[in-house]
Amino acid sequence: MIKWVDVYKAFGEKKVLDGFTLDVHEGEAVVIIGYSGAGKSVAIKHVVGLLEPDRGTVEVDDNDVPTLPRKELYELRAHIGYVFQFAALFDSMTIGDNVAMGLRKRGEMSESDIAHRVAEALELVDLPDVQHQYPAELSGGMRKRVGIARAVALRPKYILYDEPTTGLDPVTSAVIDELMIRMREKLGVTSVVITHDMRSAYRVGSRIAMLYDGRVRQVGTVEEIQHTKDPIVRQFIEGRATLEGDAASLAAPGPAFESGATARGGGAE
Repeated sequence: MIKWVDVYKAFGEKKVLDGFTLDVHEGEAVVIIGYSGAGKSVAIKHVVGLLEPDRGTVEVDDNDVPTLPRKELYELRAHIGYVFQFAALFDSMTIGDNVAMGLRKRGEMSESDIAHRVAEALELVDLPDVQHQYPAELSGGMRKRVGIARAVALRPKYILYDEPTTGLDPVTSAVIDELMIRMREKLGVTSVVITHDMRSAYRVGSRIAMLYDGRVRQVGTVEEIQHTKDPIVRQFIEGRATLEGDAASLAAPGPAFESGATARGGGAE
């Protein structure tokens, strides 16, 4: 399980997370949505110790991530795949070497075993014949798939996806969505997906949480989010430029919170 509990994070005067609380249970795909700059990527960077909270706790399998010694943090990271927004492939390395990079860094496998794992990972993302090519030779969608292959090559328990469909056309986005679903169903991977793309969120999410004003505004199943009465959540999921109602009603907590829903557990409780 991944848990953010009352997490606060600021950069100078800019407050980004302001009591962010959310649980991700094993086998789930939790999608975090929200406006640009809301702090979605900041939230998931806490999971792998790239950032530390100013206050609050971040736990992965009962490990308090900010307090882990360096060795134990690296061991934890070995169980977490991270798919970066723009794939973050090294242009000077072949696709095979990009996918193998994490395995070689671990130093636990022979080169023949690494080659087998790389081929297996690329097969999973339907790119079996690109090992000797370079990132510049691939399309944007193919590079994203290589980023997923690099993550799954480590056989992680968790995968964190940071804007996996950004910059892709609808057809290629649907391919990435299917791959994320495949990783969960075939490998049993628990996923956290950051996205602005509501079509993608509805396809891949077990639950959807909206980050707004530094905390979870509402969390629930796809159906619960689609039928939300919270005006701020509805504005976002519908892509509307203006909201109905006065400023006071928009600033008030949404109906999910009024009825006692929390960011914990399965759905808007």
